[in-house]
Amino acid sequence: MRYLTFALAKGRLAKQTLGLLEQVGITCEEMKDPDTRKLLFVNEELKVKFFLAKASDVPTYVEYGAADIGVVGRDTILEEGRNLYEVLDLNLGKCRMCVCGPASARERLQRNEIIRVATKYPNIAKDYFQNQKNQTVEIVKLNGSVELAPIVGLSEVIVDIVETGTTLRENGLEVIEEICDLSARIVVNQVSLKMEHTRIRKLLQDLNGLITGTGDKEGRNA
Repeated sequence: MRYLTFALAKGRLAKQTLGLLEQVGITCEEMKDPDTRKLLFVNEELKVKFFLAKASDVPTYVEYGAADIGVVGRDTILEEGRNLYEVLDLNLGKCRMCVCGPASARERLQRNEIIRVATKYPNIAKDYFQNQKNQTVEIVKLNGSVELAPIVGLSEVIVDIVETGTTLRENGLEVIEEICDLSARIVVNQVSLKMEHTRIRKLLQDLNGLITGTGDKEGRNA
């Protein structure tokens, strides 16, 4: 049996994902060592491997087959646009991708004026304005706190992830338009899904049963 390799986005999402996997019987004890400097973790008994990667790199590892399965936010999947299968919503880290700005920007958006948009997600922003709204915009890529852009006059609006909206409100900004809902998703390499169809399908069924609360029912009906 070949190893099934998982690429997990570093940080809180990785810990939450490992918690879910443990509940369906997939564990990796050596990943729990807070002092380890290892990059690749193995459970020989289950024939699974894990590694942690920067979120934006997870889809790349999966597309090219370095990982069979990846767990990453939908924002990263949409922004990276890699060739892979998005197969399961884990309902973790739920938030929204939105167009935000001062109240004064609302009218300019409604009139489809040419405006400047600051964002960490230029591909998502471009797709939304060009393909969904048919609105011409100038997109400025930023890496830091994009909320600053409309405050100092760099842009009229921003495209960013909104969870609670607290940062927006504290800086005189608001959600003007919602682009899409976001959460953590499982992605699978296209070849791996064919080669390891049985193992991956079983994993997805177990996780889906855990998430939806139908695990026992599915087990009885299997």
